Amino acid sequence: MDYLLKTEPSTYSFADLQKEKTTVWDGVSNPVALKHLRGMKPGERLVIYHTGDEKSAVGTASVVSVDVSDPRNPQVKIKAGKAVANPRTLADVKASDTFSESPLVRQGRLSVVPLNEAQYKFLTGE
Repeated sequence: MDYLLKTEPSTYSFADLQKEKTTVWDGVSNPVALKHLRGMKPGERLVIYHTGDEKSAVGTASVVSVDVSDPRNPQVKIKAGKAVANPRTLADVKASDTFSESPLVRQGRLSVVPLNEAQYKFLTGE
């Protein structure tokens, strides 16, 4: 499974992740998003999505480790990947049939969204 992680760039941006190389993804409180975090496995691919004014997929990352010893606060360590060459905007996503059933469109406030292979490729251009 691949996932999209939303972040407000003024709080923590993809550039911050690239600078730090790794981070623990936290600050998630939505029960559905927490379920997705707990379900992550090392090596899974991630898309970093900037909310706010940008509203676009800006970079990639991968899951390094997952610690679910506290299920209410899973510790998911992620590693920076590369910037997306042509960032896909929310408008691009909404216009694509690939996302017609996606929580990215249906549950706009969800901060951790599962992606299928076609959605990952659409967002990253890979």
